[in-house]
Amino acid sequence: MTSRPRPGGPRRRGRPRFYARRRVCAFCVDHVSEIDYKDLPRMRRYVSERARIEPRRKTGTCARHQRALTMAIKRARHLALIPFIQGQFRSEREAYA
Repeated sequence: MTSRPRPGGPRRRGRPRFYARRRVCAFCVDHVSEIDYKDLPRMRRYVSERARIEPRRKTGTCARHQRALTMAIKRARHLALIPFIQGQFRSEREAYA
């Protein structure tokens, strides 16, 4: 019986290349009880360049705060504070100029 090569290549021995750190929820750390849809700088951190809501695995938010954040972003979109599509972000100076 011959051994077959592993599909992922040879097994690495020794130390791993990097250590994946567990991300912590920024809202839990700051003890935020309610996520406000009017807090635009914080909302923009959780929206991609294409105006899509970033997933939990990328931002590190917990499930409870991700649900509240999603609702806040949708409310801000409905009131035209955050765009629905890409390329619509404007700075506050441009908005009032």
